[in-house]
Amino acid sequence: MKIAVTYENGQIFQHFGHTEQFKIYTVADGKVVSSEIVDTNGSGHGALAGFLAAQNVYALICGGIGGGAQMALASAGIQLYGGVIGSCDEAVNDLLSNKLNFNPEVKCDHRDHEHGEEGHNCGSHGCESHNCGNHSCGN
Repeated sequence: MKIAVTYENGQIFQHFGHTEQFKIYTVADGKVVSSEIVDTNGSGHGALAGFLAAQNVYALICGGIGGGAQMALASAGIQLYGGVIGSCDEAVNDLLSNKLNFNPEVKCDHRDHEHGEEGHNCGSHGCESHNCGNHSCGN
């Protein structure tokens, strides 16, 4: 079984669609047997679900994530544990011991930052209910 975590300097990166790396853990018999850091190669929100599916990932631990990305993960059969902060390694160990503190109702939470694509700012509409077109907020 493989578990992926949005990754930045050992911590859980807080915006799924902008993560540049995942730390992917291989788990056997309830224990981590190996891990590796993989680059997303600039994939955006929608492509990341396919990227994880191609890596045979069973579950994803992340911070904020939009509704469209959540649906893409669900379609790929990947279990989501969102709204998590802190160390990647600790989060995976907590998940394996059924102690992970996550938010099943997590939404993308990047209201006061610019996306960078077309200067779009999600602060005025909230990504969970808006189709952000070509630069996708996860919908």
